Amino acid sequence: MTESAESEPRAWQPLTPRGVAAFARAPLRWLLLVHLVFAVLAASAVVWFLRTAWFPTIRQAIAQLPEHGEIRSGKLIWSNASPQLLAEGHFLAFVVDTNHTGALRSPAQIQVEFGRDDIFFYSLAGYREWLYPKDWSAGFNRTQAEPWWGAWQPPIQWLAFGGTLLWCIASWALLATIYFIPAWLGGFFANRDLSLSASWKLAGAALMPGAVMMIAGIVFYGFGVIDLVGLAAIIAAHVVAGGVYLVLGVRVSPKLSSSGTVEKNPFIREENCEK
Repeated sequence: MTESAESEPRAWQPLTPRGVAAFARAPLRWLLLVHLVFAVLAASAVVWFLRTAWFPTIRQAIAQLPEHGEIRSGKLIWSNASPQLLAEGHFLAFVVDTNHTGALRSPAQIQVEFGRDDIFFYSLAGYREWLYPKDWSAGFNRTQAEPWWGAWQPPIQWLAFGGTLLWCIASWALLATIYFIPAWLGGFFANRDLSLSASWKLAGAALMPGAVMMIAGIVFYGFGVIDLVGLAAIIAAHVVAGGVYLVLGVRVSPKLSSSGTVEKNPFIREENCEK
C-alpha cells in the first residue's frame, strides 16, 4: 500500500513537483482536461500575437500596393520604383526589391522581400528563398489584395488557433509517451509507487510548467519585452523544464511500503520488516 491519501496533494495544478506527482494517481481525464486548458491558452496567445504584431503590418503593406501588379508564370510584374518599403513594424517588414539589391534593410525582426522571381525571408537566423510557382497567378495590387485579406484574415486566425491547439495536444501526448519509460525506470530504481500508466500521467503533467514558460514567452515577445534571441532561449528552456519536472516529480512521489502489496524493486534490499 502507499502513503495515506490524505497526505497526497490534489491533482489540480502541475506547476510544482508535488503538483506534477499528484497527477500520477489522478484519473486520466484530469490530465487531459489540464492539457486542453493549457493548449487553449497557448493557441489564444498565438492568435493574440498575430492580431497585434503581424496583421496590422500586413494591412499597411497591402494599402501601399499599386493599383496594377501581379505574380504570373513565376514572375512578379512590378512597374513601381524598386526597392520600395511597403510597411514596417517592430516584428515584420515588407519590401519590394525586384533584383534583391540589399539596398533596403529594415530593423524589423523579420523582413519579407519580394523579388522578380522569388521571395526572401530575412531574420536573425539568415534568410530563406521561396520561388514563385510557375503555374501560380495572383494579383499583387491593392484592388485585389484588400478584399482577399479581408475575407481570409478570420479563417487564418481560426486555422492558427486550431493548428496550435492540435499541435500542443499531439506533441504533449507524444512527449509523454517518450518520457514515461525514463519516469517508470527512475521510480522503479528509487522504489517509488509508479506503475506504467501512472508514469505516463506524471510525464504528461511534467510538460505543463514548460508550456507556461512558452506561453509567457509568446506574450513577452508580443509586448516587445524580449526579442527573437530571448524567445529562442525560452523555447530551449521550456524543453529542459519538462525533464527537470519529470525528475522532481518522480523524487517526490510516494515510496513503496514494505507490505508486499505492490511489486518491489529487487535491486533494493528490504530492511524494514513487519513486527
